Amino acid sequence: MARASRSQKLIIRRHRVDPRVPATSPGDGIRPRRVPDHVIVEEPMEIRLDGLPVATTMRTPGHDFELAVGLCVSEGLISADMPVGIRYCATESAAKSEFNVVTVDTAGRGRRPHERLGTVSSSCGVCGTDSIDRLTARLRPVRSDWDLRAEVVHSLGDRIRAAQELFSLTGGVHGAGAFDPGGEPVVVREDIGRHNAVDKVVGRLFLDRRIPATGLGLFVSGRASFEMVQKAWAAGFGAVVAVSAPSSLAVETARRGGITLVGFIRDDGFNVYAGEVLP
Repeated sequence: MARASRSQKLIIRRHRVDPRVPATSPGDGIRPRRVPDHVIVEEPMEIRLDGLPVATTMRTPGHDFELAVGLCVSEGLISADMPVGIRYCATESAAKSEFNVVTVDTAGRGRRPHERLGTVSSSCGVCGTDSIDRLTARLRPVRSDWDLRAEVVHSLGDRIRAAQELFSLTGGVHGAGAFDPGGEPVVVREDIGRHNAVDKVVGRLFLDRRIPATGLGLFVSGRASFEMVQKAWAAGFGAVVAVSAPSSLAVETARRGGITLVGFIRDDGFNVYAGEVLP
């Protein structure tokens, strides 16, 4: 079990990590021993827009308002110029499980959400939406005014990881981060779901009035699926940099959206699938 820093102990007190889960360790290879371990918390959260259910997602508690707003931005339900109010919704179920229902209020200006099919898992993005064409038809190509450089790509893994306290403590979360043209992280968020981590980043930028994020790039700790690129496109990011592989549809979507897409970043190189990276 890793030793918790002062800030990590604050995270534990906020119930994002359970430090008391018993685990069996091989020990010296002869006598297994039972030890407590830090395990990331996963709980459901229902997101509503003007009182209408949008989704129920399995998430790591924390930055809930950002998650709710970010998902609404990614789904095209709210726009950057739209004032919103965000609150926990007091319901019987919420009272039993504390703050697990969040509603985004737009005074009726938000777009009516399409019905989703059941619960969105922590690894799921656009499950239950009508079609890929409907998601992308509303988005214009991104017009970024900056160039992504190789030295920035190489630096992102270490820079984002340095801000991932939950991962350092549990090893059980994904990370996402918005970075500027120099590679400096602007916002870093973690969650058991990689899509949730991205939505939290988008939500923070929305609340800071930085959407569309044409002057920023998006880093994701896992693979670049269609949903990840679609979320980046909806938020206006000019580039997506992923630790792992993209899908063919992610590549097609990035090219269609004018987004630079980089994957498989390693110490000795990376792959560029859409756009270009300058030396």
